[in-house]
Amino acid sequence: MSKGPVPFPSFGKKAKDLLYKDYNFDQKFSWSTTSESGLGITASGVKFDELFIGDIRVQHKSGRNTVDVTIDCDSKVSTAVTFDEVVPGLKTSFGFKVPDQKSGKLDLQYLHDRFALNSTIGLTSAPVIELATTIGTNELAVGAEVGFDSTSASVTKYNSGVSYTKDDFSAALQMADKGETLRASYIHLFSPSSAVAAEVTHRLKTKENYFTIGSSHALDPSTTLKTRFSNSGKAGLLCRHEWRPKSYVTLSAEYDPKVVSSPSRFGVAVALSP
Repeated sequence: MSKGPVPFPSFGKKAKDLLYKDYNFDQKFSWSTTSESGLGITASGVKFDELFIGDIRVQHKSGRNTVDVTIDCDSKVSTAVTFDEVVPGLKTSFGFKVPDQKSGKLDLQYLHDRFALNSTIGLTSAPVIELATTIGTNELAVGAEVGFDSTSASVTKYNSGVSYTKDDFSAALQMADKGETLRASYIHLFSPSSAVAAEVTHRLKTKENYFTIGSSHALDPSTTLKTRFSNSGKAGLLCRHEWRPKSYVTLSAEYDPKVVSSPSRFGVAVALSP
């Protein structure tokens, strides 16, 4: 584990990744390559129904600095420049999109042995400002985040939470959606190859409860099987196979008993790297 507390945006992330990450119910393809000079190129595309969306990403790393440029199928260009360890513990990122003149933003992350700070500032005359902070240790951390829109002089979000992490498990409790949602998550690692996770959500106004449970197990060094079930009856299954180094084929399936016309969904994702 790291020395300092978990940053607030990462509260419950391990459980959420196990339950939702890599599940895909469309047709997805990506190809990436990296040169010895630090230049990486990734081309990806997703086809759902009759629509195809793709983009090309170029990334160049030089020491602790990174430049990312992404061009999508609508000819929009997104650029991000990241400076890591400008001073010890500080990571700075500047990003913008062309032709959107109001898309510029500055991200700052500062990690300390006793606290973590994340902030996002829109680079406009009336910016949206988001700030998240965490205090504690690498085991127990308490944090909160707030967003403020200077144009309307209104608070866009405020969330809080607590996280407890050990080598073999991690738990988080969060108050989200401006105090309207209480969410608890838990992940337990039985071994480096097997884990289970659960997420429970309670809507305070409507008194509704939702939960999702899931598992992940490595069948062999190159194949991982994941499952998940929700209180609505949905069941998901994912199989990810590394058929050559850094190249993966991922098959996903989901069954929803409440959908009469087409209760089953299937997807495939192929990621190639020479």
